[in-house]
Amino acid sequence: MARRVVWTEAASSDLAGAADYIARDSRFYAAAFVREVRAAARSLRLSPERGRVVPELGQPEIRQLLVQSYRLVYSVAPKQVHVLALIHGARDFTKAWGEHDLFL
Repeated sequence: MARRVVWTEAASSDLAGAADYIARDSRFYAAAFVREVRAAARSLRLSPERGRVVPELGQPEIRQLLVQSYRLVYSVAPKQVHVLALIHGARDFTKAWGEHDLFL
């Protein structure tokens, strides 16, 4: 059964911020990055369990996919997948995660 993929406001803001940062050097690569992240998120409709559990959280329903240098963090529910955050891999995950207003 296909699930609906829903982006949180925080995750959308993360994606826009990453795209703005990349666009400083190349609008072309920024647009390509956005397409790649959105395609990765769409792929979760059919196989959301394919991402690994976020090790810092240890909650089986919160998983991540790696997209270039970023961690696409999402939660799996029976009928939906919620994209929660897009965090650069070089950042301290716990600190970055704490900056998101997520009510899980």
